[in-house]
Amino acid sequence: MQPTERRVTVNGVELAYFEWGKPTDTMVLFAHATGFHARCWDRTVALLAPDTHVIALDQRGHGRSGNAGPLNWLTFGADLTEFVRSLDLAGICGVGHSMGGHAMTQAAAAEPGRFERLVLVDPVIADPDRYADWGGFGAMRAADHPTSRRKNQWRDWQEMFDRFVQRAPFDSWRREILEDYCRYGVLQNPDGPGYVLACPPLVEAAIYTGSAGRDIHDLIRGIELPVTILRAPGGSGEGTMDFTASPTWERLAEQFRNGHDVYLPHLNHFIPMQEPERVAQWINPD
Repeated sequence: MQPTERRVTVNGVELAYFEWGKPTDTMVLFAHATGFHARCWDRTVALLAPDTHVIALDQRGHGRSGNAGPLNWLTFGADLTEFVRSLDLAGICGVGHSMGGHAMTQAAAAEPGRFERLVLVDPVIADPDRYADWGGFGAMRAADHPTSRRKNQWRDWQEMFDRFVQRAPFDSWRREILEDYCRYGVLQNPDGPGYVLACPPLVEAAIYTGSAGRDIHDLIRGIELPVTILRAPGGSGEGTMDFTASPTWERLAEQFRNGHDVYLPHLNHFIPMQEPERVAQWINPD
């Protein structure tokens, strides 16, 4: 079933979101990773129980949403919080991947009465000690960040797919999910022929360079909801741009009052793109 595309304005920016089904007792809210978009969740949504009411958000700077700043993870959390208030959502199972998991944690801390549980898929929440001296790409200008140099001119989404399908990290993804990423990850070029990325390279770079050191452990300690952490293996710490390595602290689940750790050593950071069944398993009611 294809979703309905809708719009809402929160915190001064128009956000696009996609809705499957109608309000029921089972409500799932999805938040995507940096540089991705709401339709990356399509294959997970297809595996949910038939009566599930689903909403997937394009966060600012991504997909069909507006690109107004500021573009940092505190803003994404504030947007998601205001989004659930604006739509008056309740009984939410909040699902967030990577940066989306960070934003979902912020929203659940701000509006605990609207959430029933969280499924955080390799959220970018590090060891508290790491935030004290966080450096790396957070000190760079957006124009100097490697993602700012991503190819931004495409004949169509198929060209993008053909370029990525045999390249890391996309070669580890399910083919149909990479197709969704490419198909819905470009927009018609407003200045000429062809298509451009729905998350412009400088926008993605600004998110990376503006988001280092966002410690939310004080918020985590106040969350009483059941929280499941799906976590892939971490990296050596030497390759800052190794997007396949898990950025998630291995003890993160212990920091929640009702946290549960699920370690997936055979997967990488792109868990929803590799095994959507695994994510759906932890979303679907028992």
